[in-house]
Amino acid sequence: MNNPISRRQFVATTAAAGLVQIVPRHILGGAHHTAASERLNIAGIGVGGKGVSDLSNCKEENIVALCDVDPNYAANTFAKYPNAKVYTDYRVMLEKQKDIDAVAIATPDHTHAVIAMAAMQAGKHVFLQKPLTHSLLEAKTLLEESRRHKVQTQMGNQGHSSEHIRLLKEWLEDGIIGPVEQVYAWTDRPVGGNPWSDFAVKSKSIRQPAMPHNLNWDLWLGPAQSRAYHPDYHPKKWRAWLDFGTGALGDMGCHIIDPAVWALDLGFPETIEATSTHWEPDVASQTYPRASLVEYKFPARGDKPPVTLNWSDGRLLPRRPDLLPDAVELPNSGALLIGRDGVILHGSHGASGLRVFPESKFQNYLRPEKSIPRVKGGQQGHHQDWIRACKDGKASASNFEYGAALTQIVLLGVLAIRAKNRKLHWDTNNFAFKNDDEANALIHSPYRDGWVL
Repeated sequence: MNNPISRRQFVATTAAAGLVQIVPRHILGGAHHTAASERLNIAGIGVGGKGVSDLSNCKEENIVALCDVDPNYAANTFAKYPNAKVYTDYRVMLEKQKDIDAVAIATPDHTHAVIAMAAMQAGKHVFLQKPLTHSLLEAKTLLEESRRHKVQTQMGNQGHSSEHIRLLKEWLEDGIIGPVEQVYAWTDRPVGGNPWSDFAVKSKSIRQPAMPHNLNWDLWLGPAQSRAYHPDYHPKKWRAWLDFGTGALGDMGCHIIDPAVWALDLGFPETIEATSTHWEPDVASQTYPRASLVEYKFPARGDKPPVTLNWSDGRLLPRRPDLLPDAVELPNSGALLIGRDGVILHGSHGASGLRVFPESKFQNYLRPEKSIPRVKGGQQGHHQDWIRACKDGKASASNFEYGAALTQIVLLGVLAIRAKNRKLHWDTNNFAFKNDDEANALIHSPYRDGWVL
C-alpha cells in the first residue's frame, strides 16, 4: 500500500480541480487521442439503470458498444442504439472491439474497480459512477492506474460541475460567514416503505426464486463471494447489501459532502465514529442499517480551523443552528455549513439551492469576482466536460485525482458504520487505522477466486 494520496496532494487537487493540465495524447504519440472536431467512440457498461442517462448525456458522440449482464433489463437501451455492438462480458468487449476510445460505467459498486481497471489498462478513458469504488484500497488503486495510463477520467457526481459549488467556494474564501468549524450533511435515503430488504431475515422460509432468463449471474457477482440469485440483489436493492453496495452514505455522500470537502479544503479526517439503528441478527452481517450517524473530525489546514462534519441518513435531520430561521424548511437531502458569523444551507447536488443566513447579511454582501473556472453547461455539462477532456487532454472537474479522494472520505464513514460505534483513527500516510485491526481488515474485501484488482 505505497504512495497514498497525501494531504498536500489532496488540498492542491481540490483547490484546482479541473485545472490540471495534461499533455494531449497526440503530442505524446499515444493511442486513442481524438481531435476536438471528431466524435469519440464510447462504450456503455451497465446500461439498464443509471447507465441510460449517462449514455443519453453522451449521445452526440458515437455509441459503438453496449455491455450488460442482463439483456432483458437493458433491452430498451439496446434498442435505442441499434448500431452499437452488444456484449454480456466487458472483458470480451474490450478484447474484441478495438475502436472504443472511452467507456461509461454504471454497474453496481462492487464491480466498479475491476471494470474500470480493465478499461484503463486497455487505454480507454473512463467515466465511472459514484462512489468510485466499493473499498478504500480500490479507490487508491484506481487513482494510481489512471496516472500510469494517462487516461482522462470523471466520477459521476455531476454537482461538482455546477455553478453553485463554485460560488460556495468563492464566498467562503471571501469570508462571508467567517471560519467554518461545523458541517451537518444528511439524506433521507434509504426511502420507501421497505427501503432495504426482508430477504436476509426471512430467507429460511422463502423459496428460492427463479433466475431471470439470460441473466449472467456469475458476471453480475464479479469479484463478490458466491451466493444464489435473488431479486432483492438485482436490479433494485443491491445498495443495501454489504457485498454489493455502500449504503445510503455511499449512495449520496459523493453528492452531499462534496461542496464542503472541496470548498473548505478538508483533506482527510483524523477520526471517524458512527452509530446506527440496531440491526436484526440475521441482517447485521449482510446489510447496512436503515439509519446512521457519522462524525468526522478534520484537522486544521493552515489558518483554517478544525472542522467536525456530521452525517446522518435514514431521514434523521440535523439540529438547527441558532442563525437559521424557524420558518426555513430543511431539504430532504442537503448540508449546513456553520461559520462564526453565519450559516450556509444548500441542497443535495453541488450546493443546489444555496442560501446564506442571516439573510440581511447576504443582501448587503458585495460578491467577489468569479475566480474559479466554470464548466461549460454547469451540472448539465458534467459528461461533456469529460468528453472535452478526452479530446483536449485537460483534466475534467471531478477526475480521479479528486474523485478517488472524495470517495475515500465517504468510504471511511461507511467503514465506521460497519465498525459499530468504535472511534477509528485514520493514518493517511500509512493508509491504515492506527487503533483497529478489525477495521483495517475492511479496507479491502477479499475477491473470490479468479478475480484480481
